Amino acid sequence: MLITDTQVHLWEAHRPDRPWPAEEVERKVFVAVEGARPHREEPLGAEEFLATMDAAGVQRAIIVPPSPVGDSNDTALEAAARYPKRLAIMGRFNPEAPGARDRLERWLEQPNMLGIRLTFHKPKWSAWLEPGGMDWFWAACERLAIPLMVFVPGHVDKIPYLAQRYPGLQLVLDHMARRSNLRDDAAFADLDELLALARFPNVSVKASAAPCYSNEPYPYANLDPYLKRIFEAFGPRRTMWGSDYTRLPCTYQECVDHFRVALDFLDDDSRAWVMGKAAAAILRWPESAFDDDA
Repeated sequence: MLITDTQVHLWEAHRPDRPWPAEEVERKVFVAVEGARPHREEPLGAEEFLATMDAAGVQRAIIVPPSPVGDSNDTALEAAARYPKRLAIMGRFNPEAPGARDRLERWLEQPNMLGIRLTFHKPKWSAWLEPGGMDWFWAACERLAIPLMVFVPGHVDKIPYLAQRYPGLQLVLDHMARRSNLRDDAAFADLDELLALARFPNVSVKASAAPCYSNEPYPYANLDPYLKRIFEAFGPRRTMWGSDYTRLPCTYQECVDHFRVALDFLDDDSRAWVMGKAAAAILRWPESAFDDDA
């Protein structure tokens, strides 16, 4: 079984030739919203994370550049260029930036770029989800076959419009569309909204950062009923695992083994899809691109 981690942030410290947004420079840690688990303070580079992956038996990972460092994907592109068989990217993109339409046309020409990740946990971005707010972008991504990872806590109700209007647009819902500041049963109180989206074949779920939504230790047994419902709704071919390594409350090994070993409702075939095959198919990163000599 080839395992692909679909959620890892790699970043560098602020520096003059690769600056962070001014409002982020003085912050010591990344935190999505108040009450969410913060990311670690020190930057994470490719070499450190690849060693962590190797120790846990994970072959590949998808870099999702963190929003606090801005919309530059340079660090991710450089890392994937060094390890193209092991690292790929769902890059950040600002549809309101000058030249955005032209850049989007050439997006997938960037080496190791699989698609785009958009985060809607802050008001400055959430307006893009309103019907008519960014139709040119959704239509272009559908036409160009650019898959999207979207983090939509509190905005799940906006997804049916997109999924129905753009049926050829692949939408991957990050972190199971959960609110980052909630834990245990409270984190899944609105799960039915997510499950209702399973009727759209172009919507899939990234079951990432699962340990962050539990106050229990490994194997986070209180999450099992919710994860099972998600899996039963979307199936193994539309459910993909990811870690969000830099804000985990546990070891990376435990995060991997939570899905690789502990979830007893996954049979061997389903587990292979959730741990890698689904991401390979939906994001068009074939498993055949990997080999043991990578």
